[in-house]
Amino acid sequence: MHDLLAILSGSLIGLILGLVGGGGSIIATPLLLYVVGMPSVHAAIGTSAAGVTLSALGNLLAAMRRGLVKWPCAIVFSASGMLGSYAGVRLALLLPGSRILFLFALLMIAVGMIMLLRKDAEGDPGVRLTIRTARRMMPWLVAIGFATGLLAGFFGIGGGFLIVPGLMLATGMPITYAIGTSLVAITAFGAVTAASHAWAGDVIWRDVGLFLAGGIAGSVIGQGAGRLLEPHKRGLQSVFASAVIAVGLFTLYRGLP
Repeated sequence: MHDLLAILSGSLIGLILGLVGGGGSIIATPLLLYVVGMPSVHAAIGTSAAGVTLSALGNLLAAMRRGLVKWPCAIVFSASGMLGSYAGVRLALLLPGSRILFLFALLMIAVGMIMLLRKDAEGDPGVRLTIRTARRMMPWLVAIGFATGLLAGFFGIGGGFLIVPGLMLATGMPITYAIGTSLVAITAFGAVTAASHAWAGDVIWRDVGLFLAGGIAGSVIGQGAGRLLEPHKRGLQSVFASAVIAVGLFTLYRGLP
């Protein structure tokens, strides 16, 4: 039953990613904790981070083939964010799981609200990080990269829902390129988070494999359904955002004394 629940939970995350294009990792930790039955909050965070990293790496290869990765921006953002991720993990390992879960629930509620309110803005597809544009873009890339990496490391999430708007704010790139470029950062942040938790013995690799296997199957189904439901994508995002808020409220309730 444990293995089946791990596969089904991974399938649900993959299905969400295929349908709405992101945000699935925010519910990975609650699924692993409450559905699969991870032994601790730290184990759920570490296992989730490992699964998110491997999934993001696969999606990154596809984005590279389509030419949707702005590499100079991705490298600066990711390098700063990896420092933030390491700091976030070290901070999380010092705190009790109940405190992290409480803060995670608040983050889920905030993220759900942001997803409900966010509009996909247009940008400049030709934007580049060069010597001429570095003075304007570098401070934003470094600052926003570190902040999103800190949150990703602390909570063991991919952070795409934060990274995508962060890249758009820092550079002015369109959302399509921001999504492709964000996969570099998600992979980098997740690798730091997963490695730190693995060093502490908080990654259950068997469950990572099961979670990832389910995620691949769910992603294939979700992408096919997503193409059919493309005219209703905004509605799907709203439904998912509402579900994130609901899970956040449930997690907050479970964390109360």
